[in-house]
Amino acid sequence: MWRKGKKRTEEEPAGDRDDPAGAPASKRPARASSDDPEDGIVVCEISKNRRVSVRSWQGKVVVDIREFYFKDGRQLPGKKGISLPMDQWKILSDHIEEIDEAVKEEA
Repeated sequence: MWRKGKKRTEEEPAGDRDDPAGAPASKRPARASSDDPEDGIVVCEISKNRRVSVRSWQGKVVVDIREFYFKDGRQLPGKKGISLPMDQWKILSDHIEEIDEAVKEEA
């Protein structure tokens, strides 16, 4: 249930009450080291901005196929991509020959 918080008095700063300088608290959480794109093993670069890597995400190993972009001289992962958990990767890898055949038929 929602409860009203303590009312601000004129003595309290509008920012972080624990910070004596009154600076507002950062709204972004600190990034965990497992979110760092450098943590994964880059298996191959598909193109200039796309790569396949194997990494740990939220304690699980995933195969990550993702686009990257450059910002402030660093290459960062973009929104476009897919992270396949091991069960889905196994299904995909079991069907590679069928996928290859379908691609050859369409080409």
